[in-house]
Amino acid sequence: MIRTPLLKALPLALLVALAACKPAQEPTPASSAPPAQAPTPAAPAAVEGADENPAERTTAEFPTLKMKAIDGSDYDLAAHRGKWVVVNFWATWCAPCRKEMPELSALHAMRSNIEVVGLAYEDIETPEMQAFLAKHPVTYPIVLVDPFDPPADFAIPRGLPLTHLIDPNGKVAHTFLGPVTATDVEQQIAAAK
Repeated sequence: MIRTPLLKALPLALLVALAACKPAQEPTPASSAPPAQAPTPAAPAAVEGADENPAERTTAEFPTLKMKAIDGSDYDLAAHRGKWVVVNFWATWCAPCRKEMPELSALHAMRSNIEVVGLAYEDIETPEMQAFLAKHPVTYPIVLVDPFDPPADFAIPRGLPLTHLIDPNGKVAHTFLGPVTATDVEQQIAAAK
């Protein structure tokens, strides 16, 4: 009995939706040429841009990362093989990013088999970042990432924070979109063993 009203309502809803779309799809002959021509040039430009757009790239299975950290040291992801590495894309303007920083810092400091690196994904100068970190200190290295030229082996973040968990062999084990906790990271590590 419950299914019958739903089945009757579904075709009616589809007809209403199709009827609502129909006038926009069937303009008068005089006005049909400009709307048909306007979207056509934009579509090829978008497709061409997508082929060349680095935003479409994916994170490498075994990513590399060699960059200068804010403290002037060289950061090389490969040098951390044998440990789990948390690669955290974040920004100073991102409230969820700032919220997870103390927990990631504690995880980095308290677990000898887990290391964290923060990739500051924003257009900011080193002195500004150093001033921010003086107010929000962390125990892990921070690397400035140019949002217009991000690391080649990582996909461009579609949201922040974005965190990749790299296993001891250097392979991406898991990717978190949104805030991450130490418990989230530790659960993923336990599940991978």
